[in-house]
Amino acid sequence: MFPIKEIAEKELNIAGQLNPGPWTEHSINVGLAAQIIAQKCKNLNPHKAYELGLLHDIGRRYGISARRHIIDGYNFAKEKGFDEISRICLTHSFPVPDFDKEIGKNDMNAKESEFVRQYLKSIVYDDYDKLIILCDSLADAQGFCMLEKRFVNTTRRYGVFPFTVERWNATFEIKEYFEQQMGCSVYDMLPNIKETTFKDAPLWKPANNNASSH
Repeated sequence: MFPIKEIAEKELNIAGQLNPGPWTEHSINVGLAAQIIAQKCKNLNPHKAYELGLLHDIGRRYGISARRHIIDGYNFAKEKGFDEISRICLTHSFPVPDFDKEIGKNDMNAKESEFVRQYLKSIVYDDYDKLIILCDSLADAQGFCMLEKRFVNTTRRYGVFPFTVERWNATFEIKEYFEQQMGCSVYDMLPNIKETTFKDAPLWKPANNNASSH
């Protein structure tokens, strides 16, 4: 089962009421970015791309968390019968499909952590996994922005890790992958990306500085 647009938007609206924050605007913009890129790729469904982007962070409905939001989202989507959404809830945080190469604090328990670790080892990313990973870094609460801005803001919040550049490079490779399909730059496709990239916005931090907002 896959949620239709109205159901996906309703679920995000409910989640935003349960846990208000800029993550809902970010999610909307991820969905829009995914839809726009998918429209230029023959093997992607723009409606599906939008709904996957819209609900990639749905685990945040349960409150402020770090890595825990991915397993909360997975379980929520599974309970709803949204199997493809549940997969995206797990994969979107891992441009490098390695459980130990994620910047958010691991606030999952040992059993949950091992499940995600083995899940990532058992799959090969498809184009929807790659698309939402990319769009997660192309969208913030204000709109669309260049990867470089998103990466710098994230690094300012969480610091530098031994695998930081590896994650950046993996995301840039995904960007180039879709650009080859589209025949143009991703940045040429996203409205107002220049204005948003150079717009000075407050650097939002959650009350718990170990929690991820993306």
